Amino acid sequence: MGKYSFKGGVRVTIIFVVVFISLVLAGFFHKFNQPRILNKHELRENGAVLLQTPRKFSEFELTDHKGQPFGMEQLKDKWSLIFFGFTHCPDICPTTMASAAKMYAGLEDNEKDQLQVILISLDPERDTTEKLAEYVPYFNPDFIGATGNKYVLLKLATELNVAFSKVELEGGGYTIDHSGNMILVNPYGHYYGFLKPPFAEGNMQRALRSIMAGFEG
Repeated sequence: MGKYSFKGGVRVTIIFVVVFISLVLAGFFHKFNQPRILNKHELRENGAVLLQTPRKFSEFELTDHKGQPFGMEQLKDKWSLIFFGFTHCPDICPTTMASAAKMYAGLEDNEKDQLQVILISLDPERDTTEKLAEYVPYFNPDFIGATGNKYVLLKLATELNVAFSKVELEGGGYTIDHSGNMILVNPYGHYYGFLKPPFAEGNMQRALRSIMAGFEG
C-alpha cells in the first residue's frame, strides 16, 4: 500500500514539474516574441517622433479611391499611417509608398489588422477617384487613397503640420512641393506623431511595433 502510494506521489510530482516547466517556457517564449518597447530616443533613431500629448484635429470629409466617404470615422479603431502626396509626383511619393509597402508586407497578420496606410492626394485637380484607384493598390491592395476639396485638404494638412504649395512649371503644368513625413494617427483618431524620411523598412517596423504594443489608450 505504501509502495504504491509512494509511486503515485512521485508520478504526481513529476507531472506537476513538467506542467510548471511548460508554463515557464510558454511564458518565456511569449515574452520573447513580444515587440520590445523603445524609449523616445530609440524611437527617434528609428525615425519616429511622438507628440508629448496626442492632438485632436477637425472633422473632415474626403472620398477614397473606391468612391466611398473618408473622414474621421474611418480613422477610428486602427492605427493610421498617412502620407500626403500626389500621383504625378516623380520621386518622393512613389519611393515613400514603396517603402511603406515593404514595411507592411513584413508585418504579422495581427499587426496588419491594427494598421492602415493612407495616401491623401494634395492634387484634387488631377487625382480623381479613378486615378487613385489605379495608383494606390499598385503598392498594396490594402492601402487607401483619398482626396477631396482643396480647402478641406489645406485645413487637414495644416492641422497635421504638413506644408505644401502648388508650383507652376515653365511651359505650363505644375507640381506640388510638400513635406515628406508620414503622419501617425492613433486608434482614437488623434494626431500621435510622425515618421520622418528616409524610410527604411526595418526601422519603420521596429518603431510601429513598439508604438502599437506600448499603447495604453
